[in-house]
Amino acid sequence: MSSFLQEITEGKIDYSGQALVDLISKVTLSAAGIAAFCAGFALQDLRITFGIIGLAVVTLTLLVVPPWPIFRRHPVKWLPAAKAKAE
Repeated sequence: MSSFLQEITEGKIDYSGQALVDLISKVTLSAAGIAAFCAGFALQDLRITFGIIGLAVVTLTLLVVPPWPIFRRHPVKWLPAAKAKAE
C-alpha cells in the first residue's frame, strides 16, 4: 500500500505524457469556458457559469493530476554513465 501511495505522490510522467496533459487541459478548459459563458448568458445566472467552470476544474484535476498509465507510456531511456578518463 505504501508503494502505491508513494507512486501517487511522486507523480512521475514522461515528456509525451506532459504534452498530452497540456493538450487535454487546454481543450477542456476552453470548452468549459465557452459552455459556461453561453449557459450563464442564456440563463442570466453567474452561479451557473461558475458551477460549470468549477465542475470542469474538479473533473480535470481528477483526470490529469494522478500519474495514470496513459501518461507513462514512453519512459525516458537514460544513457549509461560515461567512464572517467584517468590521466
